[in-house]
Amino acid sequence: MPIQTADLCDAFADQVEVFEPIFRDFGGREAFHGPISTVKAFEDNSLVRRALEEPGHGRVLVVDGGASMRCAMLGDRLAALAVENGWVGVVIYGCVRDSSALKKIALGIKALATHPMKSEKRNTGQRDIVVRIGGVCVAPGAYLYADADGIVVSAQRLG
Repeated sequence: MPIQTADLCDAFADQVEVFEPIFRDFGGREAFHGPISTVKAFEDNSLVRRALEEPGHGRVLVVDGGASMRCAMLGDRLAALAVENGWVGVVIYGCVRDSSALKKIALGIKALATHPMKSEKRNTGQRDIVVRIGGVCVAPGAYLYADADGIVVSAQRLG
């Protein structure tokens, strides 16, 4: 049975932080959880691709895209790459594209919205740093839990 964010909030209220309810579901997997890896990049998904090319080992990639509404940071090709390499989810503080195809990919995907334009490829950004999105400081190695009710983060594995 999947871990439910509401149950985690009830049992571990003092150990979790809850993202603001600004994210929508786009992937074929509604509930997911795992240790966090981060990318911070604005309108450039080069580091997102590099991260998803690595073995995911059940991790969740959290992308601080600066809440840009001018291009997508993830599409169907990168989502398929993520599944192929063992990632369980991607949370994007920004947009995705290819939303019809994303629904068919067994990956948890949360983002703010969709946008048909692809991002730039400038190889800019930062990897595995603390980012602040959705009102929460997200650190690499912390644990993220997501389902239809929301997203919670804990410094350690729960449940």
